[in-house]
This record gives sequence, C-alpha cells and structure tokens, in this order.
Amino acid sequence: MFTVDIIIYVHYSRHMDTTQATRSLSALSQETRLETFRLLVRAGNDGMAAGEIARTLGIPHNTMSSHLTILVTAGLIYSRRKGRSIIYTVNFDGTRSLLAFLMEDCCQGRAEVCAPVLDSILPGCCNQAPPQGEVL
Repeated sequence: MFTVDIIIYVHYSRHMDTTQATRSLSALSQETRLETFRLLVRAGNDGMAAGEIARTLGIPHNTMSSHLTILVTAGLIYSRRKGRSIIYTVNFDGTRSLLAFLMEDCCQGRAEVCAPVLDSILPGCCNQAPPQGEVL
C-alpha cells in the first residue's frame, strides 16, 4: 500500500498583471490613501462608512471621496451602499493578488517553495465574503 501526497498551489498572481499592479501600488503611494487602506484593513469585513473614514483621518469629505475612488479603481477596496451610507471594505483577494504578484519570482522561480508564504498572507481571519448590499 502507498500514499500519495498532493500539494495544491494556487498561483494568486495570475489574477494580476503589471498594469493592475502598477495601478494598485500607485494608489497606495499617497499618504492619505495608504492610511485609509490600513484603517480599512483594521475594520475588517465590516468596513466603514465614507464619512466615518473622513472623520477618523481628519480629511475633508470631498477630498476623501477622491481618495476612495482611486482605491476602488485600483482594486484594493470595495464600496457598497447600505441605506444612505456608502460602506468601504478592503478587497482582501485583490490585496493577496498584489502581494503574490510582488513575490511570484521569489525562490529562483520555484513558486511551490513560496506557496506557504503566499498562503499565510492575510490568512483565514480575513476571508472575505462577497459585499452585502448594492455594490457600487
């Protein structure tokens, strides 16, 4: 009798190309957007209303709206309508894809060696359910 070990490796970066990675990195290269992204990471799957984000960071609402639009376009956050509010949530799958893209050539191109590292990025605590409500 023999056993077979099967290693399942998901190549996350196939969902991201250089253009998308550049857009995501560009969005995060501005201080307010980086602070917003980190705030939303801390908020988890519940996300935060746009007004609450603006108040927390001390940013005028119209300026915050522009920053949030850039983060949505970059694929790093989602927006959804909940009543009269717009709730923003981190796109953890998009974030995983960006990090995997940055690391895809590690280990001399042997992606299976890096698989445990990639699988540990944003682990189970950050499993994302599809946004609830009307996605904008």
